[in-house]
Amino acid sequence: MATRDPAAAYLEAFGRAVRRQRERLGLSQEKLSFQAELDRTYVSGVERGVRNPTVRSVRRIAVALGVRPSALFLAAERTRDGA
Repeated sequence: MATRDPAAAYLEAFGRAVRRQRERLGLSQEKLSFQAELDRTYVSGVERGVRNPTVRSVRRIAVALGVRPSALFLAAERTRDGA
């Protein structure tokens, strides 16, 4: 049985953290992408855990969501760790 790639699991957890915060604010992916100055398909890929965002992109997303980048990473770690 193959073990799951921990990096892929973390990207998925990070994406869930972004999606939760976006939905909490009542933003569409389109609105978030506009505010973050990123393509909507890129934001979608981040939320699905299939894109590995750069530090620059993480910062843009966090600013658009009104949180610190560290808050998104902490939320991802809590989600991934089952807390």
